[in-house]
Amino acid sequence: MNTLITILRRVLVAVPTIIGVVIVTFILQRALPGDPAVFYAGPSANPEVVARVREQLGLDQPVFMQFLDFIRRLTHGDLGLSISSGHPVLDDLLSRAPASIELTLAALLFAIVVGLPLGMLAALKPGTLVDHACRVIVTVGAAFPTFFVALILIFVFYYQLGIAPEPLGQLNEIYDTIPTTVTGFLLIDTLLAGDTATFQSVAMKLVLPMISLGLFALAPIARITRAAMLETLSSDYCRTARAMGLSYSRMVFSYALRNAMLPIISILGMVFSFLLGGSVLVEQVFAWPGIGAYAVSAVMASDYAAVQGFVLLMAVLYVLLNLVVDLVITAIDPRVRYEH
Repeated sequence: MNTLITILRRVLVAVPTIIGVVIVTFILQRALPGDPAVFYAGPSANPEVVARVREQLGLDQPVFMQFLDFIRRLTHGDLGLSISSGHPVLDDLLSRAPASIELTLAALLFAIVVGLPLGMLAALKPGTLVDHACRVIVTVGAAFPTFFVALILIFVFYYQLGIAPEPLGQLNEIYDTIPTTVTGFLLIDTLLAGDTATFQSVAMKLVLPMISLGLFALAPIARITRAAMLETLSSDYCRTARAMGLSYSRMVFSYALRNAMLPIISILGMVFSFLLGGSVLVEQVFAWPGIGAYAVSAVMASDYAAVQGFVLLMAVLYVLLNLVVDLVITAIDPRVRYEH
């Protein structure tokens, strides 16, 4: 019952946020330079053709009427038609979202696998050379933009060493077999199809984008882990457990780490949302067929419907992610209750 109340409360709080995102996105997109009717009609179209296209797209109507039409279609699950691809925006987003989510989850997993032990190691040996080395590693790793790291990794591992596959999408179109779409996630679909060769190819192509994006999240995870572990290790219950003869390793993993997981999990939701939004540049560098690359193309073409659909999808994902984080924290510590 408490879980259901938490879900309903978070959903109700998120509704005004989503409405605000829709309004702000609609207004800002109209303020951007460029005319989608000119792009759709083509560079050789005369003013009469452009005017007819503008009428077909509904851009000849007052802005308020365009907004009402957008809201009406949105309530029916219609995000409009992309003038860039010629397909419904919802279909484009649903077909591309798994690629972005798969990349983001892989980057987050990389950041956790590397950042969590680094933060713990720094907390267990504070003020030592190990602590300083860990902090230098995470600081340097997060100091460079994701696209710069991506270009460096491509130059070193693909052009110089030749051990990485070509940075062009998720699949090698010549050698890899496209699996039957079940989940939309290529790693999972290739395993379900029993195609280990394609699975290895997809995994290899995922490594460089995963590291490029994951380094962005490594620093906050390591720092939060270090701070949370230092706080719990200095607490009374950890000192008492150690004084009563509990082994050091059990005290660290059973008491300190478990209590430190609350702030760590809280930051993971924020980090995931940052990664999902920050994957735009990485997708461009690696020609990754995700929603980030789709959004960039939509902005360049002044594709109102596609940009609005992208922003709305990101807002919904962010709300759902925060809801999941809240539920996980509540499951870890039942004392946690949300009254707002």
